[in-house]
Amino acid sequence: MIVDWPLWALAILAYVIIQRLGELVYARANTRRLLAKGGVEHGAGHYPFFILLHGGWLIAIILLARPAAVPDPLLLAGFLFSQALRYWTLASIGRWWTTRIISAPHFPRVKRGPYRFIPHPNYTVVVMEIALLPLLLGAWPVALVFSALNAVLLWRRIGVEAKVLVERVG
Repeated sequence: MIVDWPLWALAILAYVIIQRLGELVYARANTRRLLAKGGVEHGAGHYPFFILLHGGWLIAIILLARPAAVPDPLLLAGFLFSQALRYWTLASIGRWWTTRIISAPHFPRVKRGPYRFIPHPNYTVVVMEIALLPLLLGAWPVALVFSALNAVLLWRRIGVEAKVLVERVG
């Protein structure tokens, strides 16, 4: 039960939940603004599956995790690194970041921050989080199942996004 979790594990879970909710608010505001500037949503059909995946992932962690009294230092370091990469990515993409694929030919391509080194740094962060958080909290089956499901969804999403980004300026 979650009530038996050590304080460090409760704090990390609370952080992730609050962070995800904050991102949804930020993404929604950016989505509205981008649509008003002529953006068009692409791949909307797979978006509900991401909502189910991420919600289910958090619920599965809450139900199945059994954190140790002390976090594994390597897993904790990996998770903290993923968060640093998350905020670097968000700071780099700024007002263009959404949880949906909103694009238009007149929108520029972001080429700063981690985008200089990897094509989809936000997806890299999500892959890391979906594996690392359950492992850190003692739920390796959650890490395995949700990583596989995420891989399937990302394969589809990255394909859609790659086609859309070709039409952007820059």
